[in-house]
Amino acid sequence: MTTFLWVIVPYVCLAVFVVGHVWRYRYDKFGWTTRSSQLYEDRLLRIGSPLFHFGMLGVVGGHVMGLVLPQSVTDAVGLDRHTYHVIALVGGIPAGVAAVAGLAILVYRRRTNGPVFSATTRNDKVMYLVLGAVIVLGIWNTIAGSLFQFGGEYNYREGVSPWFRSIFALQPQPELMATAPIGFQAHALLAFLLFAMWPFTRLVHVFSAPLGYITRPYLVYRSRDERPGRGTGNRAPQRGWDKPQLQKK
Repeated sequence: MTTFLWVIVPYVCLAVFVVGHVWRYRYDKFGWTTRSSQLYEDRLLRIGSPLFHFGMLGVVGGHVMGLVLPQSVTDAVGLDRHTYHVIALVGGIPAGVAAVAGLAILVYRRRTNGPVFSATTRNDKVMYLVLGAVIVLGIWNTIAGSLFQFGGEYNYREGVSPWFRSIFALQPQPELMATAPIGFQAHALLAFLLFAMWPFTRLVHVFSAPLGYITRPYLVYRSRDERPGRGTGNRAPQRGWDKPQLQKK
């Protein structure tokens, strides 16, 4: 069971994540979108969307620092364990709360607005549920894990983080996660489940960037010519440009 949960499941989810995105890009390019519902309702969207996205930027940044960077790196720059976890609490908790609040607003908007609810797929509903659970568990683990660390009971940077890096190094160490608290285990499993769901939901828009906008040619806008005979009065408007008229001096 240890090997199944902390080796097989992560690799299966990561394989679905990669292959699913390739499949989606090749066969569903027009569906590679957030399916924006801004036209239906934008008051709550203007509040919930920035809260969620900026909160998630902080959450992702905290995970990069906590999971990707080994503890030896922060120790080498003089950041001791206590200071590190104070920073994690001060920065991580507000980011997590902002993400949860933004997600709650977005879900409420989808549930209470008829046209927006009609545009919500079953995959979206499951994705919101899993995403919310992952974020809430992450907040709980940040608080509880920091308190445990101050008491010297559990250091996730010596257990969860090395296990996470070992997965991508193709040298999995499942025994590190087998001894982690249940909250960290649930958070990790749900996070990998979210990775497996990712290619089949609106989350694919994370890997989209409007790079074509930089090289797009200028759009030419022309106002309606109100002079008699040009677009009004006794002559129908013509397509394209009018032949320039030379004026005599």
